[in-house]
Amino acid sequence: MVPAHGGRVAEPVYRPILANRRGELEALSHLDGSLAPLLAPVIDLSVLDSHTLDVLGRLPGGLVPAVEVTALPDGPETELVRWDVPLVPVIGFTDSDRRLVTHGAAARAHAHRAVVRLRLAVDRSGPDAATTAAERIWRLTRLLPEQCDLLVDAGDVCCPADVRTTGPRVRRLLDWARRHAWRSVSVAAGGMPTNLSRLPTDEPVRLDRWDWLLWRELAGLGVGYGDYGVGPALRGDDQPNDRLPTICYTADGAWWVYRWSRRGGRGDDRFADLCRTLVSAPEWPATGAAYSWGDHEILRRARRSAGAGSPANWVAWSTSHHLAHVLSTLRGAAPDADPGAWRDDQAAGRAGRPHRGGTARRAG
Repeated sequence: MVPAHGGRVAEPVYRPILANRRGELEALSHLDGSLAPLLAPVIDLSVLDSHTLDVLGRLPGGLVPAVEVTALPDGPETELVRWDVPLVPVIGFTDSDRRLVTHGAAARAHAHRAVVRLRLAVDRSGPDAATTAAERIWRLTRLLPEQCDLLVDAGDVCCPADVRTTGPRVRRLLDWARRHAWRSVSVAAGGMPTNLSRLPTDEPVRLDRWDWLLWRELAGLGVGYGDYGVGPALRGDDQPNDRLPTICYTADGAWWVYRWSRRGGRGDDRFADLCRTLVSAPEWPATGAAYSWGDHEILRRARRSAGAGSPANWVAWSTSHHLAHVLSTLRGAAPDADPGAWRDDQAAGRAGRPHRGGTARRAG
């Protein structure tokens, strides 16, 4: 477990930003209890429904999600303090005065802290403007800086050029963040393409995780890690008519995307073939089905012990493996890292620049 800024309490090592779709929520509900305290998911609500509220109330013990309602109408039904579930409010730099007041009430009612999400693409991030916005947040929420986790959201990072241009912008924001006593600081980005339907089928395709490579450049500053799971940072571009069985399988520095055509056999047969190919691949973990709930479900399909499932199931199994892989990588790479170290001189130790050969490449 990673100590928080100031050594007050144990701090999560991973902050994924997840859509409130059935797949992502199902993956969270099956998270191993031993991993729950290491994870601080940000649930980005685009719609408020009974299923989301039900899942939030049934998450594993120790898993306290941060909930963002920026995309929802500002009204009583989106006042998080009214929800009878433990959660952390996510505060936007441009939230209304009324919403900031209610977020402050929710923070005091539940976890006594909040996540402040600064979006690189849309928020004014100059030092003076950022300080003015942050002071407004603290004043209206009645929270101290030490009660707020800063999440710098770099958005879509999909190629080497994005890594080169985004890195300096994030570093400037981190220079600004050092002026304030944030509880912790994390950097999140998304590297998954918005549309996978153009990828080849019936063979695994390698996609570089540019969000991970961006963070590797910044890890020497002591910042925490966040991403968008196996989803894109630019949402709303899903292809509803593309229902080919798809698994996005996370490995070191890359995703392996398996899209299997239904031609030449029934859906269950084709998905079983996909899963058999995956469990025979080099990226399949040595612990197999024990690695995550998602890996267990994939192995069941490889053995034809269950049907192919639905697109929501495929997202759930992919997300489950992704969460386990990222947590395993972060714990193995920097088990003693201190998020408070971001306040030290940033020249004290920077990660090397990643390999920049990354375009989509086919396996084998």
